[in-house]
Amino acid sequence: MVRIVPQGFEWTVERFGKYTHTMEPGLHFLFPVVQGVGRKINMMEQVLDIPSQDVITKDNAVVKVDGVVFFQVLDAAKAAYEVSDLESATIALVMTNIRTAIGSMDLDESLSKRDEINAKLLGVIDSATHAWGIKVNRIELKDIQPPQNLIDSMARQMKAEREKRANILEAEGLRAAEILRAEGEKQGAVLEAQGKKEAAFLEAEARERLAEAEANATRMVSEAIAKGDVQAINYFVAQKYVEAFRELAHSPNSKFVMMPMETTGIISSIAGIAELAKEGLGNQQATQAAKAAARTAPPAIPR
Repeated sequence: MVRIVPQGFEWTVERFGKYTHTMEPGLHFLFPVVQGVGRKINMMEQVLDIPSQDVITKDNAVVKVDGVVFFQVLDAAKAAYEVSDLESATIALVMTNIRTAIGSMDLDESLSKRDEINAKLLGVIDSATHAWGIKVNRIELKDIQPPQNLIDSMARQMKAEREKRANILEAEGLRAAEILRAEGEKQGAVLEAQGKKEAAFLEAEARERLAEAEANATRMVSEAIAKGDVQAINYFVAQKYVEAFRELAHSPNSKFVMMPMETTGIISSIAGIAELAKEGLGNQQATQAAKAAARTAPPAIPR
């Protein structure tokens, strides 16, 4: 007559074999012979282990798939009387839908889109088991295992892909290095050309100034010769003589030079240079004295 239902369970009550009501956790009284306990239903969340099975993917690859299902009974009467064996029916339904979901995908998709497969299975299974009075909370695929030969092929493919990326990166690095080296050589050549250009300009300017100085010296000597100054002729001859002897002494083809020369000729030429310098200095002093006298002379008084 007295029945105590433990927490987490619900018992169905039958009268002469027909379901009448459900007893919740707690103390209950039944009429003997007339009423009896029908089914004892676990109302807590339960876990079903889905056994491994072979599934053929869309690209004809055979994989082994297993998983787990988390469900909870919400209606004890439906779970007791709407299906004969609740756990077996749920396992069979999940296994069938796993084959359907993975069979519509390629192998790569089935391996990379596990969350999408779980969500698809959850929606289908929860809708199908609603009539049994249960709520499917989660479905998780534990393992999707391809055959060993396919795993080896995937490993070789991954290795080849990584080697390809490494070769591409190495080639890009070499190309960048060559570009930088070419840019450096280009800049170096430009700077060297600019340096040569500036050096050529400076050298040309120096030669121009030297030519101007030689032209001025030649002009002055020529003017002195035109005036009949013999010392100027001696200066010109002595300069050329000394330059010719210097070139002869610095010649790489001779280590020792012995030649007769008249010492008095070179000395007289040098003396002529001195006289020319004295004469030029005297003329300059006479010019300065004349200018000073012109400044100090009193002005003439007109009559």
